[in-house]
Amino acid sequence: MSVAFACLWVVLANAIAMLPSRDHHWRAAYGLMAVGAPLGAWLWLEHGVLAVGCFALAAGSILRWPLRYGLRRVTGGRLG
Repeated sequence: MSVAFACLWVVLANAIAMLPSRDHHWRAAYGLMAVGAPLGAWLWLEHGVLAVGCFALAAGSILRWPLRYGLRRVTGGRLG
């Protein structure tokens, strides 16, 4: 069941990314992260690390700018 919800999350996130937005989708990104984190935990409990790794790669591909800014904040601006 968690795989179905993870796939639905990916499809919904891609649909949201195709819509025009004045704030460059930041509000949607916060919502997707809030839903995606517990979904990843549920996926881990049901299917293990490999499934979560695939979900994390898909989520990182969709949410690449929040990921980049978060890494930049953690590393103090010394990113690549």
